[in-house]
Amino acid sequence: MSTIDIKICGLSTFEAIDTAIARGSSHVGFVHFDKSPRHVDIAEMAELVDYVQGRAETVIVTVDPDDDLVERFASDVRPDWLQLHGGETPERVRDVRRMAGLKVMKALPVADIEDLDRIEPYMAFADRILLDSRRPKGSNLPGGNGVSFDWRLLAALDPAIPFMLSGGLDAENVEAAVRIAQPSGLDISSGVESAPGIKDIGRLNRFFDAFARIAEPELHGESRS
Repeated sequence: MSTIDIKICGLSTFEAIDTAIARGSSHVGFVHFDKSPRHVDIAEMAELVDYVQGRAETVIVTVDPDDDLVERFASDVRPDWLQLHGGETPERVRDVRRMAGLKVMKALPVADIEDLDRIEPYMAFADRILLDSRRPKGSNLPGGNGVSFDWRLLAALDPAIPFMLSGGLDAENVEAAVRIAQPSGLDISSGVESAPGIKDIGRLNRFFDAFARIAEPELHGESRS
């Protein structure tokens, strides 16, 4: 119904993968970060990526991976994307993309208008930008914290920049998120969980039901101003 991509992230079960894809996910994400409740190891991740079998784009979410880990992702898991969710510099994004031979999505935290200035240096090297909320005080997770930032800040963003929006998205706020931020994609994790790392089939369905109620003119009819 729309050209907005949907990525359900932090998946770890075949049931949740099947539900996400059946309801319209264009991307499914698997987290490899041992501090995360959504962490899956390399062997399990390879099995999950293989299970998807081209039904959706597969994304490994990782944080400041070293060269050995990047090479293991590329050789043992073979996803469609790597999502870099740490402090990677533009040059590191370039090197990871070249080393892995995979598309790379770079996540950048947003808390205030000045954070948007960080996007441009990554544009030459990242295949896509993901804008997430800055981690709250006390959290050691760069994403999946269930909090949103002020989407109105994105009115200042160049509308030619395609980005995925992340941070606290759920069935209750997806309509407002699309209307205000006008993203090219949505990344959802904690908003479809019953507990950290536990995807809830009912919440997944409610999210996709809410997204389906968004009319096409509302998705694309407003310009940033």
